Amino acid sequence: MSTPVDDPLSRERSHLSASRSALRAMRADVEALDISDVTANWVNAEVLGRQIEERIKALADLSDTPLFFGRLDYLHAPGAEEAEGAEGERFYIGRRHVHDHDGDPMVIDWRAPVSQPFYRASKKDPMDVVLRRRFGYTRGDITAYEDEHLSDPAEAARTSKLLQQEIERPRVGPMRDIVATIQPEQDEIVRSGLSGTVCVQGGPGTGKTAVGLHRVAYLLYAHRERLARTGTLVIGPNRSFLHYIEQVLPALGELTVQQATVDDLVAHVEIKGTDDATAAVVKGDARLAQVLRRALYAHVTMPAEPVVVVRGSRRWRVPAYELEELVRELLDRDIRYGAAREALPQRIAHAVLVQMERSGEAPDDRVQDAVARNSAVKAAVKAVWPAVDPAKLVLRLLSDAEFLAVHADGILDEDEQKAILWVKPARSVKSARWSAADAVLIDEATDLIQRTHSLGHVVLDEAQDLSPMQYRAVGRRCTTGSATVLGDLAQGTTPWATRGWQEALTHLGKPEAPVEELTAGFRVPTDVITYASRLLPHIAPGLTPVVSIRENPGHFEVRPVSGTSDVVEACRASLRHEGSTGLIAADARVPELAKSLTEAGIPYLGPGEETTQDTRLTLVPASLAKGLEYDYVVLDEPRAVVDGEPDERTGLRRLYVALTRAVSGLIVTHTAGLPPQLASTTLH
Repeated sequence: MSTPVDDPLSRERSHLSASRSALRAMRADVEALDISDVTANWVNAEVLGRQIEERIKALADLSDTPLFFGRLDYLHAPGAEEAEGAEGERFYIGRRHVHDHDGDPMVIDWRAPVSQPFYRASKKDPMDVVLRRRFGYTRGDITAYEDEHLSDPAEAARTSKLLQQEIERPRVGPMRDIVATIQPEQDEIVRSGLSGTVCVQGGPGTGKTAVGLHRVAYLLYAHRERLARTGTLVIGPNRSFLHYIEQVLPALGELTVQQATVDDLVAHVEIKGTDDATAAVVKGDARLAQVLRRALYAHVTMPAEPVVVVRGSRRWRVPAYELEELVRELLDRDIRYGAAREALPQRIAHAVLVQMERSGEAPDDRVQDAVARNSAVKAAVKAVWPAVDPAKLVLRLLSDAEFLAVHADGILDEDEQKAILWVKPARSVKSARWSAADAVLIDEATDLIQRTHSLGHVVLDEAQDLSPMQYRAVGRRCTTGSATVLGDLAQGTTPWATRGWQEALTHLGKPEAPVEELTAGFRVPTDVITYASRLLPHIAPGLTPVVSIRENPGHFEVRPVSGTSDVVEACRASLRHEGSTGLIAADARVPELAKSLTEAGIPYLGPGEETTQDTRLTLVPASLAKGLEYDYVVLDEPRAVVDGEPDERTGLRRLYVALTRAVSGLIVTHTAGLPPQLASTTLH
């Protein structure tokens, strides 16, 4: 039986087909551009050619990704509410703008102002929307739709089934965008302005990472030219995490955002060593910035001799007291060490030029530059304000107990100084066994000498794990720009994890940034988040527990087992479901579990490796689980996860992270007893 032509689903499928054709035509138009007559030289041609390549990539039609996911029918034409008899308009909301050959829009970018009611309109405030339609898709094809008549008082408000299905849809592969499921409280953060920094405290499954990435996409849409000049950066905790999220922005048509870890930002030296927890905490303390500044500026010495500049038959003398005035003036201006050092020869040269003018000469700028390059001036600057290598400065602080004691006096106590001193001093920068915390100190010293380039916007995810000195390193990258700070205090698993967002934002250089809290859980099932929240009074007292709004309660089970063979069987059971499975275990237990999986013939991947339909199991060390999600999780031996950390609070936080990685189901397996904190049923 043929489908009626006026069938709504058929009409929507026709619009999808026409939109895909229009997108292909838009791409073909760009591919056909001839730039040979519009580029004056090869440099312009190269730049324009790259821009065209990026545009072609951005116009790619991803066949498995819906081109639009919603529709808005307005009561009036936008902007014409006051016009009598103004006709309403219909807009399809999607991941990117698509227009037909006449330039009329077929799909509106989700970031456009006209799209905002798709996320925020409600029965109480319909925002001039008559109807909001959501579409259901299977592999890129429309298979269902669902309507909300926002202006019809007779229709009761109800939960969208398609929205719930999209939230709960199984995942295989990297993280997806949430553009079709953004909630009003998330949309408010996403569309906050470029000028302001915002901090998002969000428990597991509240979508804070997705919100941060979508905010970048929105800012690039709203401020494209400015951010094209200044740049954007997403900072994640590790490479596995960055690989997991790397497809979100390209799926939204944004290809220019860089990604890095904090270690990448401060990679001035090769990391060969590690610090114990005590040393790492001291090195990560913001007080080290004061120690470094003292040690650096101790190289500046007041001149004891005059500078004598010989030019032809004349000798020009700048006395020591005048040189000292120039040096003190530069110190008082508090500019970068390197910038002041570069300014000093020009200041000395200017003093010489003043004498020349008094004697009746008429020197110009070329004479001043020549004097500044004079060997006597260079020698004086070298003696008074010598060049300092940042890595050598840090090397000396960590190797020379007397040098450290002088510059840490009144800042670090004797035990703290002893904790960071190397037992066996390194002979050179190259041979030193630098740690990750040492590299951050070198970055601080580098910035004291020469200003770090600032970007237009930085997204900092899993921010709760950064030390104060790491916050400073990130803050240097957005001194003239803004930031989106994302994290969860309950998931802080480093000995130096931040105690509160206000303190963290102060170290970042953004103390006035508001803190927004997301407490509605979209990803983690109710039973799972309720169980994990038993740990909150012990790891983050006062933090609001996440409340799951999932209609599907998910699967949850705590299962005593006798050995790894039972853990493998739990993995088999999870793999019978559609979607991905993560086996999370204490780092020390991973080799044993890997061996058991191999013997059982179950293929598995490591964190960050992309799952496929054939290989859907990932073996995850607990230390790398943060930020990752799986449809089903088997958590092996919670007690071992806790015991694998240097202290109980950090261990319980690590366990909280591991417990909250599941989207559809969690099986907790254990041979030893469970941590007593999980037996608690009272939340504070």
